[in-house]
Amino acid sequence: MTKLSVNVNKVATLRNARGGNNPNLLQVAKDCEKFGADGITVHPRPDERHIRYADVLALKPILTTEFNIEGYPSKEFIDLILKVKPHQVTLVPDAPNQITSNAGWDTITHQALLTELIETFRQAGIRTSIFIGTEIPLIEQAAKIGADRVELYTEPYAAHYAENREEAIAPFIKAAERVKELGMGLNAGHDLSLENLAYFHEQIPWVDEVSIGHAIICDALYMGLEKTIAAYQDCLK
Repeated sequence: MTKLSVNVNKVATLRNARGGNNPNLLQVAKDCEKFGADGITVHPRPDERHIRYADVLALKPILTTEFNIEGYPSKEFIDLILKVKPHQVTLVPDAPNQITSNAGWDTITHQALLTELIETFRQAGIRTSIFIGTEIPLIEQAAKIGADRVELYTEPYAAHYAENREEAIAPFIKAAERVKELGMGLNAGHDLSLENLAYFHEQIPWVDEVSIGHAIICDALYMGLEKTIAAYQDCLK
């Protein structure tokens, strides 16, 4: 079954807007698990504008599902990962000032960096996923350098879903098939929602994990967190 990992960054954004501890990030993460999430994702950035490094340290001992930490591999990020030892680290090539991730790795240009990181995390017992587009040569290079999984950057799919979902999904099916042939695990994330998730999963049912944050928190404003997580899980059945 495809696992649903809930990204709680937006909860931290709301908390940080007023200071204090409302909403309580740790409680929300525990509630996500209670309501059926298969994992929790966070993406700490250097300016700590949403998830703080202290949050990551506080989350690790209370979570009972899979913990996935995303981010650019700065020295501080690498040190954090090796200290926390999550189940999975997802390496993302975003600059410190980006609002959100908007591209995958060029695994050919950055093969030396990524190879070293994958080996470092493997020795620590941490699964490594590489955030990537649908370009087949880059996916093949991810396999060559030893990535355990790749996470397909799904914003292009989401952006074109409404106008032509068959065309929108086509490159992702091709990419996902190549990932499977190469023996890597497959994750997906970015702008997946209740509108487009079920079709994505129907076409690529072997995806191991989807990581969703913004859409879940937006839907929860209207539906409540428990019903929202249940609705997303329904898309993955």
